[in-house]
Amino acid sequence: MIEVKHLVKTYGSKRAVDDVSFSVKRGDILGFLGPNGAGKSTTMKMITGFLRPTAGTALVDGHDVTQDPVAVKRRIGYLPESAPAYGEMTVEEFLRFIAECRGFRSPEEKDARVARALALTKLDSVRVQTIETLSKGYKQRVGFAQALLHDPSVLVLDEPTDGLDPNQKNEVRTLIKNMAAEKAVVLSTHILEEVEAICTRVIIISRGKVVVDETPAQFSARKPGARLDEIFRSLTQSDA
Repeated sequence: MIEVKHLVKTYGSKRAVDDVSFSVKRGDILGFLGPNGAGKSTTMKMITGFLRPTAGTALVDGHDVTQDPVAVKRRIGYLPESAPAYGEMTVEEFLRFIAECRGFRSPEEKDARVARALALTKLDSVRVQTIETLSKGYKQRVGFAQALLHDPSVLVLDEPTDGLDPNQKNEVRTLIKNMAAEKAVVLSTHILEEVEAICTRVIIISRGKVVVDETPAQFSARKPGARLDEIFRSLTQSDA
């Protein structure tokens, strides 16, 4: 579903992403980890077509992000960092706006899509509340709802449980796991227990390069007794 081929992104003399390649199959939940500034969000923005690569490309369901970015966006549900939204809109108004942007024109289609997104993300109780008045956790849920609204085949989630309380985190993780059988999921996170709880694959990126790409079981077999948090901590210290 996702094939990343030698992605490079440079800003002046800085190479933020340096020859990154990997693939994600339907049913995969890929945990994308790395220290702050390692290149995670930049890579995700290139996969979703919101940032043009300096070199290399990515295919989403066979569509090239550099040649057919609109087709790529149709197939992706994207939750960017900090879940941006229009604060003056109510939750329902915002989701209806997103439904129209996604091409659902009839009232019946919009109603059905919005109702499903509200139910999946448990937002019914705040549907008529303006987004600017919501807690950080509820704002994050609104961002997740818009990513799910068109039932995409690929989900790209940048810190999807950021700001949620423990119960809400568990709900979102359960939702991701339940949806993963029919989708390819890429999620970035700093929460290592999240990776261990739901991810079927792990990629760790440091200074723009992939340094780990394997399943949790492969990692454990290759480094008996080692923990992801130890590797992550060592990378954070080396990047500091």
